Amino acid sequence: MSTQAGSWGDLFAGKNKAYSLALSGGVILHAINILLTTTVLPSVVKEIGGLNLYAWNMTLFVVASILGSALTAKLLAATGSRGAYGVAAFFFIGGSLICALAPKMEIMLLGRTLQGLGGGFLFALCYSMIYAIFDERLWPRAMALISGMWGLATLVGPAIGGIFAEMNAWRWAFASLIPVTVLYMALVWLVLPVRRGSEASSSSKLPVAQLFLLISAVLAVSAGSSSVQLTWNIAGLLLAGVLLLLLVYRELNSDTRLLPQGALRLHSPLLPLYCTMALLIIGMTSETFVPYFLQILHGQTPLISGYLAALVAAGWTVAEICSAGWQARGIRRAILSGPVLVLTGMLLLAASVPIYTKAGWVVLSLVCLGLTLVGFGIGLGWPHLLTRVLQLAPKGDQDLTATSITTVQLFATALGAALAGMLANLGGLSNPGGTEGAASAALWLFAVLAIAPLLAVFTALKVVGHRQRPITEQKPVKTSVKTEIGNPAIVTGYRHRSIAR
Repeated sequence: MSTQAGSWGDLFAGKNKAYSLALSGGVILHAINILLTTTVLPSVVKEIGGLNLYAWNMTLFVVASILGSALTAKLLAATGSRGAYGVAAFFFIGGSLICALAPKMEIMLLGRTLQGLGGGFLFALCYSMIYAIFDERLWPRAMALISGMWGLATLVGPAIGGIFAEMNAWRWAFASLIPVTVLYMALVWLVLPVRRGSEASSSSKLPVAQLFLLISAVLAVSAGSSSVQLTWNIAGLLLAGVLLLLLVYRELNSDTRLLPQGALRLHSPLLPLYCTMALLIIGMTSETFVPYFLQILHGQTPLISGYLAALVAAGWTVAEICSAGWQARGIRRAILSGPVLVLTGMLLLAASVPIYTKAGWVVLSLVCLGLTLVGFGIGLGWPHLLTRVLQLAPKGDQDLTATSITTVQLFATALGAALAGMLANLGGLSNPGGTEGAASAALWLFAVLAIAPLLAVFTALKVVGHRQRPITEQKPVKTSVKTEIGNPAIVTGYRHRSIAR
């Protein structure tokens, strides 16, 4: 294997082309669903109510995605790649159908939970297959490709949601996902190999205690956020803090782990990586309310507000494409400047979104700039953060490290969505409601969540402080060839991951 940094051409050469297409499709489907839902939610609330449960649509979706992510390794081992994608599609289609038929918000939340479980499988499968399929030199490009599919989804998701919302037919937006999922499964069946994992992998234990504590922490914040009383909000945060401390203790003292060995220890090089990723994502979750604010405060249509909210994903995609091939000092600059750009974007949003009296194109331009900066800042260093996580995987924990990327990202999304709901309700989203309540909620939301990228500036400094040899300088090492998912065979040679047909 060549030790030179991989190119985009290498990623789409030979069998890599088919694999890239299959993995990209899963992320596109997952991303379209999220962007579509974000766009139609204001219309959903107008018809079936449930404004106080607005944030729960994202929270429950992502909590279920965490479960799906955690179960992905066992699912792959038990059913192989085709079977795993089939199970993901089953839950995704079932959830979409329930959302399309939901008579009230509580039923909608059930559908979103099932969608989240299927989406979690899809999301984690993509990252797990990157680790198993591509050479290490292609990981940054593959990461950028997978995440970059959000950019393509920005052209489709808001359009589907916006058009159906303006036709007062938001239910058909969810229904349209069903035939698309069926077509995607046909593609997966043709492209991916039939494979069953090893018995050792399929019988491995799940970190049930850690998963329970993690999900309970998110739900504690969400439950507290449902009340407009500060006492209940604080109680939810305190309970979540206690549960997270228990999670860390359990993770450090258990043989069955959610993260790689020692990842949560203070001097672990993985800890600042995970913290930076999580803090950037928490800041981004404020976009959940952006379409609602744009429609209520700035008089935008569902279609336009959906596309404006998608500027976060578009900025993320552009940044990843620009930075994916950077090396050495370029990587350092990307990781360090990303949180600064996100912080700048959040402060712009806090200053511009709440303005609804005499709000013209100047204010709307500032909103667009803020949204773009948030996405661009995350995308700039994202492929390099994820690649470093895989490169620093402890021996024997490579598969767990791959799935930990999704676990951390989804946990941060769920926690951020719960915090966003809390801040919006405290700010007056439903009480007093209307334009005045929405303006106050927007100020609270963006100003407080800006603390997350501010903290990420300091964790990013610790990330670049760890000396890391670039891929192009790595020497031959004794490591594993992935002859089966979850079943490494030890050989002498360069790092290489492949799936035999």
